[in-house]
Amino acid sequence: MEFRMKDGGFFTELPYGRLEVSGDENYGFRPYQLLVSSLAVCSGGILRNILEKMRLDVHDIQITTNAERNKEKANRIEKVSLHFKITGTGLRKDKLERVMELTKKNCAMVQSVEGSIEVSETFEIIEV
Repeated sequence: MEFRMKDGGFFTELPYGRLEVSGDENYGFRPYQLLVSSLAVCSGGILRNILEKMRLDVHDIQITTNAERNKEKANRIEKVSLHFKITGTGLRKDKLERVMELTKKNCAMVQSVEGSIEVSETFEIIEV
């Protein structure tokens, strides 16, 4: 990717569209938002793939995130919590616990920050 300067930040052109990034959210996505989004969506995509391969009846996945930052150290992200609301039929807690372990192990973004950012993943089942 190549980024170019613009008022208030930077941008890049990607096949899906223009990505605008800035420390000021009036001018684009903030870098920490993109980092947290990468962790959430990578994990969500792996989770979805595993659930589909297991042929589980899943209708929806919603992901809620929370990032804890350390103002003493350049406002760095120290912990990201990912909470998955998995809506489906006949889902079992014990099976989903194993799926969550596989998700964390196979998410490239989570593995990339291992040792520097603590990533916790929790889930709840919404039965339909």
